[in-house]
Amino acid sequence: MIKRKHFQLKLPSRTLSLGQRTLIMGVLNVTPDSFSDGGKFLDPRRAIEHAFAMESAGADLLDIGGESTRPGSSGTPAEEELARILPMLKGLQGRLKIPISIDTQKAEVAEAAVAAGAEIINDISGLRSDPRIAEVAARHRVPLILMHMRGRPRSMQKGPFARNVVKDVTRGLRASVALARKAGVSKSQLILDPGIGFGKSFSQNYELLAKLPELAKLGFPLMVGTSRKAFLGATQARGGTLAAPEERIWGTAVTVTASILGGAHIVRVHDVSEMVQVARIADCLLDSRFRPSN
Repeated sequence: MIKRKHFQLKLPSRTLSLGQRTLIMGVLNVTPDSFSDGGKFLDPRRAIEHAFAMESAGADLLDIGGESTRPGSSGTPAEEELARILPMLKGLQGRLKIPISIDTQKAEVAEAAVAAGAEIINDISGLRSDPRIAEVAARHRVPLILMHMRGRPRSMQKGPFARNVVKDVTRGLRASVALARKAGVSKSQLILDPGIGFGKSFSQNYELLAKLPELAKLGFPLMVGTSRKAFLGATQARGGTLAAPEERIWGTAVTVTASILGGAHIVRVHDVSEMVQVARIADCLLDSRFRPSN
């Protein structure tokens, strides 16, 4: 375990304290083909209901995405991505009490989402797909999450994988930070994500979780997303068949705990109610001030 650093993240509507306790980011994919919940929330009304349900379950943030980035996916045109997310954002505007993050690799989508109420931009490509996203974040003074991804979603799990995954992730994240800073994004507005499952072998995902404190030394808040991912399904496999995404909750719980004890400030999850409880206990392990009195 490490002593988690504290940060202040400035959003248009409020300031978020990072490090006092773990923040839970709920995942809401409005896509037909995401690996875990693809097709479930294409109907804006159903998606909006699920957003409120995650808020009620204890989510601190909501991450909305209109493009699947599962292994093998080929991308989505900006027009289609916007058609999926804008009805949701407009339906939640002024009603949802927790901040919304937009998960996109396109500056055009990020710009429209921020205009519709999103307060954080989450770029899984770390500005490799569209560096102009950093300009959008700087112009609107919203936080920017930079994730490490080796390769592209279509082929990222075919390898070759990095020989030293920690060095590869560290080098990639530093390059993303440099691009963001050059575009005018304040250092205090950046969050880093090691990109579990994005261009890493199953064993490398575990290695990254075990060595997360090394990434914390970069001096930025960390977000980690392990929720329902394939490396958990492989570990939990029975008879050579991967465990289905909805069966990976216990594996998710273990890796969420490991992330928190390794220094993560935000965990990105599908199962909000359950992971709120996991994070609460992990925070008690991390800091005795969270422990309930007898």
